[in-house]
Amino acid sequence: MTTVYDFTVRDRKGNDVSLKDYQGKVLLIVNTATGCGFTPHYDPLEAMYKEFREEGFEILDFPCNQFANQAPGTEDEIHEFCTVKFGTEFPQFAKINVNGEDAEPLFAYLATEKPFAGFGKGLKNAALNKFAEMNNKAFGDKAYIKWNFTKFLIDREGKVVARFEPTTDMEDVRAAVAAELKK
Repeated sequence: MTTVYDFTVRDRKGNDVSLKDYQGKVLLIVNTATGCGFTPHYDPLEAMYKEFREEGFEILDFPCNQFANQAPGTEDEIHEFCTVKFGTEFPQFAKINVNGEDAEPLFAYLATEKPFAGFGKGLKNAALNKFAEMNNKAFGDKAYIKWNFTKFLIDREGKVVARFEPTTDMEDVRAAVAAELKK
């Protein structure tokens, strides 16, 4: 059976990193962007990281520019933005694609394990859904991720246990992380 530990990704300097390095930890894997309306999620993400990392929690940050060109910078520019503006300390990896033929295999796997189930109810969510559908038309059946700041919760065995769309309240994400850490 496949787990996230079967994947190797690149860090922001271009070095291979085996996700086996994170075995036994609870992970939150996130595709991010520096110019998105959800970029303020970096604040609660960093707060969670500080609160839970001593309990075996890691956040793995993968910048992506596939959604309205909201992460146009280089890896170094993105990293500087995140560390200066939000004080992020969690690992940030190379900028990737999460959709299409050249989608990062890790994200194709994550989205297959926990497919998109909607952004939720309300006018704002309906508007985001419409915009995401237009943006992701080019990717057809390989539109794995619908928008920036989609988060996947991984248990200590490397299995995907939850998917959170960017519209999910960050307190709900925090509660799910806390509950997973107690298992």
